[in-house]
Amino acid sequence: MKVEQISIFLENRAGRLADVTRVLSESGVNIRALSLADTSDFGILRLIVTDHEKAKAALKEKGFTVGRTNVVAVEVDDQPGGLHKILDLLTSNSINVEYMYAFVQQSGKNAVLIFRFDRTDQAIDVLQEHGVRIIPGSELYSL
Repeated sequence: MKVEQISIFLENRAGRLADVTRVLSESGVNIRALSLADTSDFGILRLIVTDHEKAKAALKEKGFTVGRTNVVAVEVDDQPGGLHKILDLLTSNSINVEYMYAFVQQSGKNAVLIFRFDRTDQAIDVLQEHGVRIIPGSELYSL
C-alpha cells in the first residue's frame, strides 16, 4: 500500500528543474505527481513517476542526488471537508503529517493526496479501518 517517491536535491538556480525534466523525458519516464519545496540555496523536488528505478538511474547518471521515500496515496472526495475528514482521523490517532501534496483526477470527483507520515503503517491501518481508499503504487503510477 506504500508508494515509491523519489526526491531530487537541486541547487536553487535557473534551469535546474528543466535539467531534471529533460533527463526524465529522454528516459521515457512520465511524472504522475510532484511537489517542489525550496530555500534560498536548494530545493527538494518530490516525484511520483511511472518507473522510479529507471528515473533514479538516469538522474544519478547525470549527477543528481536522488533519494527514495515511501509515501501513501489516499483517494479523497473532491468537495469541501474531504481533506478535513482525513486530517481529523489522523489527528485523533496522534499521527503526524510530515508533508503532503495533491492532485485532482480527470473525473473531478476525487482528489489524490500523497502523504508522508511519522508512523506510516499505523496511518494506513487507521485510514483503512475508516473506509478511506489507499491507492496502491501499481495503480497510481498508471493514472
